[in-house]
Amino acid sequence: MTLDSPHLGDGVNDTRATASDHPEVTTADLRRAAWGASAGSALEYYDFALYSLASALVFGPLFFPSDNPSTGLVLSFATYFIGFAVRPLGGIFFGRLGDRLGRKFVLLATIILMGVASTGIGLLPTYHGSEGDWYSGGVGMLAPLLLVALRICQGLGAGAEMAGASILMTEYAPKNRRGFFASLPFLGVQVGTVVAALVYFLVYFGEGQITDTWLWRVPFLASVIILAVAMYLRINLKESPTFRKLEAKDQIDHRPLQNLLEHSRPSLLRGIGLRVAENGSSSMYQALAVAYVTSAAVGVTGPIGALSLVFAASLGAIVVPIAGQLSDRFGRVKTYRAFAYFQLVSAFPIWWALSQGSVVLTIVVISLALGIGTWGMFGAQSAFLSELFGSRQRYLGVSVAREVSAVLSGGLAPLIGAWIIAMVVAADGGASVPGAGLGAWVFIAGYLCILTLITIGTTYVTPDPIDRDLNDPRDAFTAAKV
Repeated sequence: MTLDSPHLGDGVNDTRATASDHPEVTTADLRRAAWGASAGSALEYYDFALYSLASALVFGPLFFPSDNPSTGLVLSFATYFIGFAVRPLGGIFFGRLGDRLGRKFVLLATIILMGVASTGIGLLPTYHGSEGDWYSGGVGMLAPLLLVALRICQGLGAGAEMAGASILMTEYAPKNRRGFFASLPFLGVQVGTVVAALVYFLVYFGEGQITDTWLWRVPFLASVIILAVAMYLRINLKESPTFRKLEAKDQIDHRPLQNLLEHSRPSLLRGIGLRVAENGSSSMYQALAVAYVTSAAVGVTGPIGALSLVFAASLGAIVVPIAGQLSDRFGRVKTYRAFAYFQLVSAFPIWWALSQGSVVLTIVVISLALGIGTWGMFGAQSAFLSELFGSRQRYLGVSVAREVSAVLSGGLAPLIGAWIIAMVVAADGGASVPGAGLGAWVFIAGYLCILTLITIGTTYVTPDPIDRDLNDPRDAFTAAKV
């Protein structure tokens, strides 16, 4: 089996390029692309981490008040899921534009949509209102409806944001260092996560009832700062070399969705399978774990979620580029599979540790779970997914693969987990004391293992696309058969 590289099986090619594969790309261009892609990723995951924390801690009483806190939590995570549910639509819409109008155009459009939506959440009136808020009057059911509308806008923009950032860097990078350079936008993920967690921690610190004040709005309003920086960087970007070649040869696909479904289904299905474990665990550890340890089932108090994400993202900032480099050295498949196995074997120990109600232990295990398992796969994923698809449907293919998996795993995982927590606490008579319903961790860990096994199985039926020609219009599986 060949895939433009004589070493498909082990992913190592001795005839590696020593300079850029695109003579027209200068070092300054590569640096500018890295900064521009990373800034957008920082905004997306600032929003992602912020919404995760808010869903777990404040959206319930603010927008879904209920006599039963578990009901409010489930409804809060339902809006969280809605953002994921519309991401495939955003991926299809913006992905088609990315393959027809260019990577840069879509990267600008998505960053504006996400930034405006996130800032808008900070301006929303709440269900009942509060005397300590700048908008003291409540608007009832209009409040959650407005939240859902802005969450949908977030999801539509996010549906193509990370796909575009990873494709841009993969198409810019030297062939022998695609894994490393393509992982750099994912460093923006860590930066965005840390900033969101720190902002949330500073706002939360000293405020026992943050939902009674206007302070919960501050982290969302701060999105406008990251938006301004990201827009400035992206306006000055050059289009990717691969898309410029398609334009020059008049090879742009004007029916990318139809051709993707007809010719790239094997790559598309495997891309979805590869992401199930990473996306599911990301949501479960960033959102569900925080809700679990602060619920009646465990009873931890304080800004534990924000602190955990600070340490986890700091570790992830180290692991992500290392994972990218490892994928250049040992191949995409082997590297990705190794991090997935780490997640599999650690799932039950980590969720057991979360059930113990220890602040220190919670921070340590969430840091390990996210920083190594989840974000190790994340770092190896960027070049991997981009190389699976041909040049003419690459943006759409990566977007659809990423976002369908986001619905199937990332969006559903915390919703299912919140339902499990509610059911277990209810089975204990609705106890509101620490230690009630500790058995929930077993079911949550088991669910995570199922997601991870799907990804591990996918790696065994996916050829390693390392070093393939990115200008080839064929997807990886078609090229592998030649």
